[in-house]
Amino acid sequence: MRISARADYAVRAALELAAAGSEASLKAEAIAAAQGIPHKFLEGILGDLRRGGLVVSRRGGQGGYRLARAAESIAIADVIRVADGPLVSVRGVRPPELSYCGPAESLLPLWIAVRANVRKVLGEVTLAHVAAAKLPDEILSLAEDPEAWTNP
Repeated sequence: MRISARADYAVRAALELAAAGSEASLKAEAIAAAQGIPHKFLEGILGDLRRGGLVVSRRGGQGGYRLARAAESIAIADVIRVADGPLVSVRGVRPPELSYCGPAESLLPLWIAVRANVRKVLGEVTLAHVAAAKLPDEILSLAEDPEAWTNP
């Protein structure tokens, strides 16, 4: 799985909004500065998050962006899907739409298993978990494996 810059920026922007609280609105400039995200790029991402129902915006001096619902109810997977599309694809195609033959036939269940595990991790972790630095124990145990930190 590859996390694009767009998805990374979207998650970081959403985390800034989560940390600000449900009633606070943040201007795009403030989010961009806090996370080191190019402002113009962030504007497009915030527009996608708004159209995807994850953030709301208000114009004016007191305006800005805020989460559309509680950070506890927004999974990291939700943000990535809105910003970048499906969590796992093969050559831009979702795994169930693929077919293989011969010795490659068992690739399909492998890609499905990869997708299931990515969904499990990113679907269980919410903006609230990350913003509060309180990841679920199951996620922490995966990250504690020394092999997880090495690049083969």
